[in-house]
Amino acid sequence: MTAEPPLIDFIFPSESEQLAQIRVIFLEYAQSLSLDLAWQDFDTELATLPGDYSAPRGALLMATVNGELAGCCAMRPLDSSDYANACEMKRLYVRNAYRGVGLGRQLAEQIMDSARLAGYSTILLDTLDDMQTARTLYQDLGFAEIPPYYFNPIPGAHYLMAAL
Repeated sequence: MTAEPPLIDFIFPSESEQLAQIRVIFLEYAQSLSLDLAWQDFDTELATLPGDYSAPRGALLMATVNGELAGCCAMRPLDSSDYANACEMKRLYVRNAYRGVGLGRQLAEQIMDSARLAGYSTILLDTLDDMQTARTLYQDLGFAEIPPYYFNPIPGAHYLMAAL
């Protein structure tokens, strides 16, 4: 007897209950980093969701597996960068129990598709030295290293860009 494949759903949250789930998983993401995101005004970001991630210029995305919250990703406009018509991918995170099956790739690809649909020509992100799995994924998705597009006080930050 063959096991049923998991049911994966991708949801662009808009209801208050869904936004509460995004807050929970964003907090898990922040805790997984073992660093303080206060310099990004993370508490305000959580309190004002969807905030900069609001459609039509931004996007929040969550993934569920068999109805359980499994991962998230977000995109916001980046009007203040040196790159014209750019947005930024943020908060790509997959819970440990759901890693290793391509869910992170699917979340990132969906956010990149959302960025294209929103009319962006470039997507930027930053990541850290110790996020090797994510850095490999970003390279596979066409991201390349660029000079810093904003100040990140965390040592080992890498700045990446992909054309959409």
